[in-house]
Amino acid sequence: MRLPKVYHRFSLLSLYPPSSPLIFYHFPNPVSSTSTSTSTATASFLSVKSTPSSSLPIHKHSRNKFFKPTKTMTSSRFHNLVPISAVVAEDGGGGSNGAVSTTATSSAEDDESAFGDGYRLPPPEIRDIVDAPPLPAISFSPRRDKILFLKRRSLPPLSELARPEEKLAGIRIDGKCNTRSRMSFYTGIGIHQLMHDGTLGPEIEIYGLPDGAKINFVTWSNDGRHLSFSIRVDEEDDSGNKLRVWVADVETGKARPLFHSPDIYLNGVFDNFVWVDNSTLLVCTIPVSRGDLPKKPLVPSSPKIQSNEQKNIIQARTYQDLLKDEHDEDLFEYYATSQLVLASLDGMMKAIGPPAIYTSMEPSPDQKFLLITSIHRPYSFIVPCGRFPKKVDVWTADGKLVRELCDLPLAEDIPITFNSVRKGMRSINWRADKPSMLYWVETQDGGDAKVEVSPRDIIYTQPAELIEGEQPTILHKLDLRYGGISWCDDSLALVYESWYKTRRVRTWVFSPGSEDVSPRILFDRSSEDVYSDPGSPMLRRTPAGTYVIATVKKENDEGKYILLNGSGATPEGNIPFLDLFDINTGSKERIWESNKEKYYETVVALMSDQNDGALDINQLNILTSKESKTENTQYFIQKWPDKKAYQITNFPHPYPQLASLQKEMIRYQRKDGVQLTATLYLPPGYEPSRDGPLPCLVWSYPGEFKSKDAAGQVRGSPNEFAGIGSTSALLWLARRFAILSGPTIPIIGEGDEEANDRYVEQLVASAEAAVEEVIRRGVAHPSKIAVGGHSYGAFMTANLLAHAPHLFCCGVARSGAYNRTLTPFGFQNEDRTLWEATSIYVEMSPFMSANKIKKPILIIHGEEDNNPGTLTMQSDRFFNALKGHGALCRLVILPFESHGYAARESIMHVLWETDRWLQKYCASNTSEVKTDLDSSEDNESKGTTNEESKAVGAAGGGVSELADLEFDRVYPNQRLSHGQRTTKKLELGNRRTYMVAL
Repeated sequence: MRLPKVYHRFSLLSLYPPSSPLIFYHFPNPVSSTSTSTSTATASFLSVKSTPSSSLPIHKHSRNKFFKPTKTMTSSRFHNLVPISAVVAEDGGGGSNGAVSTTATSSAEDDESAFGDGYRLPPPEIRDIVDAPPLPAISFSPRRDKILFLKRRSLPPLSELARPEEKLAGIRIDGKCNTRSRMSFYTGIGIHQLMHDGTLGPEIEIYGLPDGAKINFVTWSNDGRHLSFSIRVDEEDDSGNKLRVWVADVETGKARPLFHSPDIYLNGVFDNFVWVDNSTLLVCTIPVSRGDLPKKPLVPSSPKIQSNEQKNIIQARTYQDLLKDEHDEDLFEYYATSQLVLASLDGMMKAIGPPAIYTSMEPSPDQKFLLITSIHRPYSFIVPCGRFPKKVDVWTADGKLVRELCDLPLAEDIPITFNSVRKGMRSINWRADKPSMLYWVETQDGGDAKVEVSPRDIIYTQPAELIEGEQPTILHKLDLRYGGISWCDDSLALVYESWYKTRRVRTWVFSPGSEDVSPRILFDRSSEDVYSDPGSPMLRRTPAGTYVIATVKKENDEGKYILLNGSGATPEGNIPFLDLFDINTGSKERIWESNKEKYYETVVALMSDQNDGALDINQLNILTSKESKTENTQYFIQKWPDKKAYQITNFPHPYPQLASLQKEMIRYQRKDGVQLTATLYLPPGYEPSRDGPLPCLVWSYPGEFKSKDAAGQVRGSPNEFAGIGSTSALLWLARRFAILSGPTIPIIGEGDEEANDRYVEQLVASAEAAVEEVIRRGVAHPSKIAVGGHSYGAFMTANLLAHAPHLFCCGVARSGAYNRTLTPFGFQNEDRTLWEATSIYVEMSPFMSANKIKKPILIIHGEEDNNPGTLTMQSDRFFNALKGHGALCRLVILPFESHGYAARESIMHVLWETDRWLQKYCASNTSEVKTDLDSSEDNESKGTTNEESKAVGAAGGGVSELADLEFDRVYPNQRLSHGQRTTKKLELGNRRTYMVAL
């Protein structure tokens, strides 16, 4: 049976994962594009889903492993667990559908067999790295005396992504589980005692779980004696797929269901459960009486009508998965509605409040009150659920309404300008340093960042229980946009504000309990100036389970000290530090710094934080991480005063075959004087003088800046471990490629100029500088340099092939957006509309320059991409535009995949496609840098369409290439004779060739 080119998720055929991705190929000569044939295969419906986390555990290779003082750290929860891109199926990923080929094919195949049916496997040297068993995630107990090892599996099979899902109000829901779809999970939990010498005690395995249990939402009780988590088991009936709440005794490892009744299931669409106290959980459950799933009427009750007769200005970015009709509204309500239930460890349970769409539940630090947020009708067809009407209430801990804080209307009209926000109360939360004190922010500019007003935001505070007539207290007024608060006590709090247009960030210090002490600015700097970053205050965990600024005392010293944890950006790379900072005088003392010679070390968290009051500096314990270019991250406990480090993990190298890879942070200059950096990776054992230049893959992602100085600052460390993800460009080190990773592509708009006003010019200049540098070093062959990127990096790739084909032999573009007229109300960091900056939108769109792309381009996209702006249609239309101009191009659509790719079949096929493309059009490219005028003119006069003869090296040099690409830029608006033009073209070609020779 053949599958159609477009899969409809709820058709009968969509119940089975396809046996191959959709592939379209176009050669430069007239060849019709065809999709490969596909066949269905039976598959079990397994769930590997992922939901947003409110607090993550520490785990290997996480790029977000450094904690910051945010609201999400005010509890010991870490909702989910493993980024789905880091996960792999225990059965090797083939699943039950047998879709993956069992033999690897040569990635440089030139015949049509390379385009056959089925998912393909990359060469073993790549496949073995991706299939390596994942390392566990880790998490420490609230008392810092135990450590969890959360066991993970490998990449999931495609059959798990093929589960039906509902796309509603900007989210995706797995109806059988009644939770977010595509949710990852753990397979087991091990507990170790953390000994005084840093060693770990014997493992206690959580036991009593059902076979095949999939574990999510692991949460410590505040006293660290119990764990709570959800479990689901794949079964034929729907009930087995739904989530149940379990608890486990940490000392014994014995686990059991929280609810005695088998009919109580967790609703995981929004918030799910939270510890109210050490023996009671508040759980969002599926209402027992909710009835059957709403059926879509055969005939709609009315046409679909939207109206703006009030002439409101409503602009929205290109959101996906929005509600479409009344039936979608009913479905959203059906899945998202919860009944709140209080459940104690002794088996008692009590339903509280009415069924509603509860999105968050926050107990007060003293456990007496609950801050409950819910959303309700009217819904919207143009914005996601985060902008639906929102109601915030204060309840007692046993579910009685104390008062309504606010009921905010539908927010369809938030301006697209950066720093614009919702009207009314926002950022409502409990003060971390008080038993039950609320605080929030209210905008004074109507939420519109274009409105000039002072103050712009006001911070208020108020107790949970009001005395009659009591009004909110104003804590602070801000002229920039509010960015958060770090609480300490009545004598100290830090408030953050920022403004995107100017990149200005300010930190205020004030005394919340004293009106006599005026707030003062502690730090005032540019967010782009990483060299001036003083660091962030370290937080300690309180007995109530909240996080406050840690103060430190020194013997015979009356100063008030805090700890500032910084990345330590320098021109030599990041050198993380820990400073003892006197909050009153501004003086600081560096008490810890990373080893900058060989290692990259960071401070992860305070471990001596169980007690109230200031910490004695001589009893300070901190958790640090340590890594090098060739040694993966390990964790240590460092204890003062001797600062001795005790290693607590010993993770094996995840890919020993690349353990001796070469890594160097390089610096070079753009022609306008901007300093640029990149990380150059070379294969193990490579020697330039012996082995000569290599094929090179440049993989990057542009960034916007307001100043040249900031754009030229060095970010990152030369000593960081080379973490290789499942679709990382670094995988091609195993194929003997040089990899230029993350070359800075700064798009700068100084003063009144916007960055994108000169996007193409600056993009090309940055790429030219990077290419010239790797050629100058002798590590990259001029005619064997490929470019690639994901998302905005794919957009970059297409633009470079259009506007700088002299630099690259081919490109790989994944999950990109190529036509900016399809995102008319802003994209990336551009907040002007299409109608305000029409020429910018058109000039930046590689779709509009499809006729200029002559180098081979591989386009890959997930069929179910839900990222704003990067609709799958972007790749479809771009491919058709390229095909319409005879470009050598290939389009691969991955069924069931979203913006990032998750299934083993998909990832392996992406790697096979990419490797084949790089081997054929980069490593095997035989084009030479042309310097002979006559031969270039011969090619031009013959009108050849052979891509191999048209390609020029990274330095350019062919007269026909220069005529098309550089002449008008170098000699704009000049009326020259044919002879003059030819002479100047030749001069340009020779000059560029000379630069290559250097």
